Amino acid sequence: AAGQLLMHNTLTGKKEPFVPMKERHVRWYTCGPTVYDSSHVGHARTYLSFDIMRRIMTDYFHYNVLFQINTTDIDDKIILRARQNELLRQLEEDKSVGYEKLVGLSKEALEEAKAKSDEKKVTIETELEEVTAKKDSRRRTEQEGLLEQHLVKRKNLDKDEKNVLEACSASPDAEDARANLFVAAKSVLAEKLDREKGHLVTDHAVFNAHARKYEREFMEDLDALGIREPDILTRVTEYVPQIIAFVEKIIDNGFAYKSNGSVYLDLDAFQAAGHNYRKLSPAGPGGAATSAAEMAEGEGALGGGEASEKRNPNDFALWKASKAGEPAWESSFGPGRPGWHIECSVIATDILGEVLDIHSGGEDLKFPHHDNEMAQSEACLGCQQWVNYFTHTGHLHIAGLKMSKSLKNFVTIRQSLEHNTARQLRIMFLLQAWDQPMNYSDQTVEDARSKENTFKSFFRAVQSLVRDDYLSQEVGWRMGDVDHKLAEAYLAARQSVHENLLDNFNTKDAMGALLKIINEANAYLRTPNAQPSTLLLRAIATYVTEILKVFGVIDGADDFGFGSGGDGAGSGSESYIGAMVSFRENVRNAALAAAKGGDTEAAIQAILKTCDGLRDEILPGLGIRLEDRPAGTLWNLEDPAVMLKEMAEKAAKDKEAQIGKLEKQLVARIKELEKVKNSMVLPKDLFRTDEFKEWDETGVPTTMANGDSVSGGQLKKKKKAIAKQEKTYKDLMEKSGNDPQGLLDSTQKEVDGIKKKLDNLSL
Repeated sequence: AAGQLLMHNTLTGKKEPFVPMKERHVRWYTCGPTVYDSSHVGHARTYLSFDIMRRIMTDYFHYNVLFQINTTDIDDKIILRARQNELLRQLEEDKSVGYEKLVGLSKEALEEAKAKSDEKKVTIETELEEVTAKKDSRRRTEQEGLLEQHLVKRKNLDKDEKNVLEACSASPDAEDARANLFVAAKSVLAEKLDREKGHLVTDHAVFNAHARKYEREFMEDLDALGIREPDILTRVTEYVPQIIAFVEKIIDNGFAYKSNGSVYLDLDAFQAAGHNYRKLSPAGPGGAATSAAEMAEGEGALGGGEASEKRNPNDFALWKASKAGEPAWESSFGPGRPGWHIECSVIATDILGEVLDIHSGGEDLKFPHHDNEMAQSEACLGCQQWVNYFTHTGHLHIAGLKMSKSLKNFVTIRQSLEHNTARQLRIMFLLQAWDQPMNYSDQTVEDARSKENTFKSFFRAVQSLVRDDYLSQEVGWRMGDVDHKLAEAYLAARQSVHENLLDNFNTKDAMGALLKIINEANAYLRTPNAQPSTLLLRAIATYVTEILKVFGVIDGADDFGFGSGGDGAGSGSESYIGAMVSFRENVRNAALAAAKGGDTEAAIQAILKTCDGLRDEILPGLGIRLEDRPAGTLWNLEDPAVMLKEMAEKAAKDKEAQIGKLEKQLVARIKELEKVKNSMVLPKDLFRTDEFKEWDETGVPTTMANGDSVSGGQLKKKKKAIAKQEKTYKDLMEKSGNDPQGLLDSTQKEVDGIKKKLDNLSL
């Protein structure tokens, strides 16, 4: 494709012309997940975005891409989670720990978790006060973010506390009392068990099985999202010997040192040799402004070496001496395991070479992970630049916070796919800038669905035109300037899409260009007395389909459209479908004609209902969509599963609307019922209550229950109220035909009827 591709290079912080090292060959490395838990929609955002970019590079710009993903299967998070799950399993199966004993353990774990949370809050607040006093805006922003995250975690802990205490108060003899408590206390029990017994879990198979489970789940999620498999998939555990050799070379080059069985990159020596540190996320000369929180993120959940082990507090681990309860491999440094960052340097270099064209990951990997990767790669390879282009996807936010497992505010990919299709999620991300933050909300998902429906509706309209024998009619342009205007809009759309894809894979505006030409085409079709050019519309639909195929939205061999999919009616069924549509239209037209004459009303309505049932209930299950339009009925083949899901969603919305309507009716009828009850009180009995003991002949109270006379002001108010009740009672008698009890009964019956309808809908 003509033009220069521009790419946002995080290494320089700006868009730059993309120039591969060798001809049109692209060596592209992407950090895969740390496989300790299920992947969430934040991960989907990253891997779908890179899948879209990869497809554009290969299928549109025709680069030769070699794409590698590495899964991290040795990591502090994996070790912790695997140990915790193993210890929880042992506890759950330990029959000697009955309900009462589990109550005690759970309460202890809860108190320990709360104490730890309180201590953490004090630490953050103290640090926040110090950096605020020093007017250190960077650290203050960091601590404010940490405090906000901590408060969310504390809120989650408070919810856990409520659930644990409820489960602890159950009857010991109640069925599933122990099981319910175990589920409620699982989170706090896991931390307690790991603190006390984590060092006893030493079997490598425990950690390996945990990683393999979530690695498989991740790959299944990629497939479910329609993401192309990488050309190369690697694991850290399969590269330990190469990692050891890589670290040894860094030591030999004078840029790393051994300390208590661990190995650290020597940042002072590294920078003294002319290298720069923290290229992606600068923090003062040589990373001097690196905070303790940032270092903690880099060293992992199980903590890095003590400060006394390091020559510089910012030195980071290349190799970690394994403690009890951690997997270990023999090395020249002693038994240990790879540091987090070293894996990517070793594996990417082994597969793709000593200089990468593109290296990708999420925004949160810029520092420490990717900055440390570059430093150790340069230290080993003796170069100044290991990667030419870094690309980082923006954070995915939910309710204002980054989606994160630690905050428990995440939606797994599988949960999301229960409510949305993979196509809808892909469209949602296509409508956003890949390198900017975005919000995941009902609104963004609904916008994607709306755009999907716009594409579908357009394809159906064009399919209907193409299906007709257009060669039996005039084939030239018959609408003058209107035809010319649409043709120019089509060419402009192609140019706009091309320019936007060249501009940093700007799918947001490219999608806008596709939707704009569809709107132009729809307006063209709505032209009064339209004689549309079938071939021009087909060309537009084919082009839109081609681009959506590049984006991965459409997968199929059809010239245009989303395709029928599923096991619905397919090629060769047109005559059958046409006959069914013709039959339905004939019956419908006859019924409508009869309805105008007023004859056989019930039969006519039944026929119409049957016709609508065919359209709405029977044919969708066969993958056939009918649309009634003024010019006739259109039909199209679609995926039955998609249509049935649409029907279910529509039914759910209709049900919700019906419930809302009935609830409003119920409030109104209950109000009316109370009004009838109040109106039935005889005016003279309005104040015959225990508050008084004497009344006059009209029912006005004269003496209070304690013997005091009713004051003049009160007498006036009571008389006024009785007069008002007389009018209310008179109105009731007129409204009810002198049968107020009958009106009360009928109103009560209406209330009961509405309640019954609501109960049925709830079921």
